[in-house]
Amino acid sequence: MAKGTVYGSESRTFYDRRTGTRIRQLTTASAPHHHPFFIIPAYDDAMQRLIFISCRTGTPQIFAEERATGELRQLTDRADIAEWSVHPAHNGAAVFFTAGTSGWRLDLETLEERELVNFHIVCKSKLTVKSAATAMKDKGMVAAAMGTTALSHDDKWWAVRFNIGKESALAIVDTDTGESDIILQRDSIGHLQFCPDDANLLYYAGPLTDRLWVIHRDGSGNRRLYARNVEKNEWITHETWIPRTRELAFVDWPRGVRCINVDTETQRQVTTVNAWHAISNPAGTCMVADTNFPDIGIQIFDARDSIGKPKTLCYPDASSIGEHWNAPFPYADGPIPVYAPQHTHPHPSFSPDGKYIVFTSDRTGYAQIYEATINNTI
Repeated sequence: MAKGTVYGSESRTFYDRRTGTRIRQLTTASAPHHHPFFIIPAYDDAMQRLIFISCRTGTPQIFAEERATGELRQLTDRADIAEWSVHPAHNGAAVFFTAGTSGWRLDLETLEERELVNFHIVCKSKLTVKSAATAMKDKGMVAAAMGTTALSHDDKWWAVRFNIGKESALAIVDTDTGESDIILQRDSIGHLQFCPDDANLLYYAGPLTDRLWVIHRDGSGNRRLYARNVEKNEWITHETWIPRTRELAFVDWPRGVRCINVDTETQRQVTTVNAWHAISNPAGTCMVADTNFPDIGIQIFDARDSIGKPKTLCYPDASSIGEHWNAPFPYADGPIPVYAPQHTHPHPSFSPDGKYIVFTSDRTGYAQIYEATINNTI
């Protein structure tokens, strides 16, 4: 099918047999689907659309569910989309993504795709030692290999990582003009996130052994926020901001979630449940996480009380492939090849109004997208 094709609603509703939670399945086609990575909102702020990737045409394409009608609309038809780079604009006007070695802006009304920035040109014009962008992500399936991007909450700035030879680079792009600056080059950069309360502050993941870094949008203030405890062989991963607190939460796998204040570096425990991918709601009051080894379902817990007593929302029954998670930290001596197809992971994330949790599950044999209603779970 072509760009602009509209499919009828595939929505069906059922209730989790163990928790009673109402769940809506959005997609049913016999092909892999997934929503954006859990640190990236799947919806615009007004919740007009839910943006997702569908492989029903044979390649990963950007789709939208029009929430007013339930219809599914194909937004792209190209072979080079970096499927985990997709980031919807908060104002609902556009979707940003990378393809080839360029960054693109997709207008959600006209479906016009505008090449916002070409990183080959940026490198040759901005770098003292002239070079070229070689790829938008590392090889593999995790961390910097996913090629995720970040958008400031005011939609003015887009953070994109790419490779220059064996080195990683971080660029900040003006979403109106396409003007860009390379603000950082180093060994590894991944999982970019603007602070939801400060468009001049970003988190990024460094190497797997040294993850927690923050930097200002102009490239100043690059610093390590937390140093992994090597003696304890800590596995620090899946970081995300807690809105309205200037705290960065991170998973200390499998011991739970902790957080650190970016200004004072004060630390606290959030929960001790085996949270895997954990993220806060927009109000900063509660968090949701999937779980693994063992999978005890999607858990919701208080983000503020430093206890985080979990309550099960539902059981996604996803295959959650990635056997390396069932062992001690495996990257102490550097990256290793792992098999962890990301569309098999639930990656739960809140809707902007805090009433729903979107997640992915391959429970039916193909990865489909689901939306669970929170009600009075917490």
